[in-house]
Amino acid sequence: MPFNIVLIEPEIPNNTGNIGRLALATGSHLHIVKPTGFEINDSKLKRAGLDYWQHLSVFYYENVQDFFATHKDKTMVFLSSHGTQNHWDIDFQDNMFFVFGRESVGLPKPLLNKHQDKLFKIPLYSKKVRSLNLANAVSIVVYEGLKNIQ
Repeated sequence: MPFNIVLIEPEIPNNTGNIGRLALATGSHLHIVKPTGFEINDSKLKRAGLDYWQHLSVFYYENVQDFFATHKDKTMVFLSSHGTQNHWDIDFQDNMFFVFGRESVGLPKPLLNKHQDKLFKIPLYSKKVRSLNLANAVSIVVYEGLKNIQ
């Protein structure tokens, strides 16, 4: 599987469902770090993920510490509107972890501070837009990665 999509405390079930479908379509793993803003069996999540969820490679973690303890030696990049490097500058590698934060506030500040050298953004060309929808952002990064490793 080429990539690992990590959602830190996702809040919107439709986004997570769409990201799950994207993960399956691209052969990626999905990692969901709790707490979430919804129940995993939420009807909106299931509707967005359609009947694909059962085929998805998905892992759940009780909290951020649990996730990082499990994957401490993995290659990771962090995506945030606070990044100083553009997403197309990522040195994409098989099995890389793409870490995304909550829809409302993004990644927790301690993660931003700890991983400044691995912090990337998707450039925005309008000052009227704060950020992209999470599912759209994940799609952009995953497909850019696929383009680069194939």
